[in-house]
Amino acid sequence: MIFIDACKRIETPYTPVWMMRQAGRYLSEYKEVRKQAGSFLDLCKNVDLASEVTLQPVDILNVDAAILFSDILVVPLEMGLGLEFVSGEGPRFLRTISNYDDVCSLKKDIAKNLDYVYDTISQVRARLPKDKALIGFCGSPWTLATYMIEGQGTKSYAKSKKMLYQSPQTLHYLLKQIADELKDYLLGQIRAGANCVMIFDSWAAALEKEAFFEFSWGYMKDIAREIKKQYPEIPVILFPKGVGAYLDDIDGEFDVFGVDWGTPLELAKSKLGSRYVLQGNLEPCRIYNEDAMEMGIDEIISIMGKRAGHIFNLGHGMLPDLPRENAIKLVEMVHKKTKR
Repeated sequence: MIFIDACKRIETPYTPVWMMRQAGRYLSEYKEVRKQAGSFLDLCKNVDLASEVTLQPVDILNVDAAILFSDILVVPLEMGLGLEFVSGEGPRFLRTISNYDDVCSLKKDIAKNLDYVYDTISQVRARLPKDKALIGFCGSPWTLATYMIEGQGTKSYAKSKKMLYQSPQTLHYLLKQIADELKDYLLGQIRAGANCVMIFDSWAAALEKEAFFEFSWGYMKDIAREIKKQYPEIPVILFPKGVGAYLDDIDGEFDVFGVDWGTPLELAKSKLGSRYVLQGNLEPCRIYNEDAMEMGIDEIISIMGKRAGHIFNLGHGMLPDLPRENAIKLVEMVHKKTKR
């Protein structure tokens, strides 16, 4: 698989490309399946429909990897926090974590309850062309903890940071419990057929440097270490969004570092490119305009070159109204421009 070879810094015929949130509302085919499912959560739990939307970008865009269609919040859901997706507002938990007793009340060993995820992976892997990779994923412990503490998305992270500074031991207890569940969850995804796994820390930038390494990165490294211990051949991608100023201290046992669009790729290459394959980092909004998109592609290729050590991706996820015809052209351009 070209994508897996690239994760291992093996020379490939061209730079592989896929896009975060590549299955989504910018595709009319996705919207049709979403209607069939009923609710977003029902779509995540419906193996046939989740498999279909996982495969759509491979068929439509010709990306080099499929990423499992699911949601990072299925883990806290199975840990006992009721979850609903409110139209216009996004996810919301029916109860939250605010103290040590709340953490103690969470269910453990929940990976066994996520068969709908593993079944989706198995079905997708069986249907996916052999030269295309399948990426499994989870949210980072810190990102999941913020949702569990705040109850929903937040811009201030006030409750989460209050716990961090007033009761750091409680937050660590919560983060460790989440991390332990995520290890089993990702291992289950690999056993089901995932060729690679990725950990998303969407809210890494909410933390100052010391707090990031203590309360976020340390747990991501711990999960990656366990994956590499049990499945050394499986590539692990870590994506902490918004930590471009902290790159000097990034380390760990993983293969690919995801670079967000706010971090200069040249900087990431100079700090991390000798140790990790880099993934990224086109600004997603460039896809609105073909010329702007091509300029961004050319700039990234000029920095990373055509040799091993790079996976082309966006610096964050696809937006719902991005033109699909430009997304198709993006993949074509990257394949053509990076051909060895």
